[in-house]
Amino acid sequence: MSSAHYQIFHDTHYTYDTPVSLAQQLAHLWPRPCPWQRCLEQALVISPTPTTRRDELDVFGNPLTRLAFERPHDELQINARLRIEVLERPALAFQQSASWDLTRNTLSYSASKISPELLEACRYRFESPYVHLKQSFIAFSASCFPAGRPLLLCAQALMEKIFDEFTFDSEATHVATPLMQVLETRRGVCQDFAHLMLACLRSRGLAARYVSGYLLTQPPPGQPRLMGADASHAWVSVFCSVLGWVDFDPTNNIQPALEHISLAWGRDFSDVSPLRGVILGGGHHDPEVRVTVMPMTV
Repeated sequence: MSSAHYQIFHDTHYTYDTPVSLAQQLAHLWPRPCPWQRCLEQALVISPTPTTRRDELDVFGNPLTRLAFERPHDELQINARLRIEVLERPALAFQQSASWDLTRNTLSYSASKISPELLEACRYRFESPYVHLKQSFIAFSASCFPAGRPLLLCAQALMEKIFDEFTFDSEATHVATPLMQVLETRRGVCQDFAHLMLACLRSRGLAARYVSGYLLTQPPPGQPRLMGADASHAWVSVFCSVLGWVDFDPTNNIQPALEHISLAWGRDFSDVSPLRGVILGGGHHDPEVRVTVMPMTV
């Protein structure tokens, strides 16, 4: 089985207009253990030193770091250093997946006892802060979901439709841009396209989760790889009752493989933001975030 090794630097720097007297931060910066990847080294460098730090798992099973700062500070730096091995995933026969409508019925409420796997999947069927269920999303994706079609072929068609009809535009949206606006303008970023695909799937009663992570990008031919030139990435994982969870990247119209590094998953971006928190003081501030994904030879 082939694999790829990466060194990842994720640096976040806050500079505050006025000192922050108290702060609490939640960090999703440790990679989640998965069958298709291994974290070989990890380090978190924090300045100033937090008053308290607690490493735990969140409600979705993702590694989570809780930080508290109880002394005044006018800047904050949190630098994650990771070394990851990504393993090749097995090839899947999409046509062998159960039909999307049968899968929907399997996930629907029933008075009979369901398996823990189905129960876990059901938490990803409903609305979440950034993903609302609307008839508009059913209409948009109608051509991808003919009756009786295998679920994973439907998901693949939906991924291709989003890729073909939407334009990547980093200036078109921000984190709180409503999905309906994204649907109308046909522009956005990976977070928007992942949320849109989730909305189309969940509006049909299917289970799908938001995956955050990193993607190896290639510099132009003849150009060196620039430090800090990459970014966090997002894609979608769809629950299939036959083959389990299967990932799709609508931004690039590919199935995640050796160049995708999984970090965490949840209902949407709000569950797995790399860093979020509350502060007392600080005034106006915008974080500077620099991400570098470097391939390694072993």
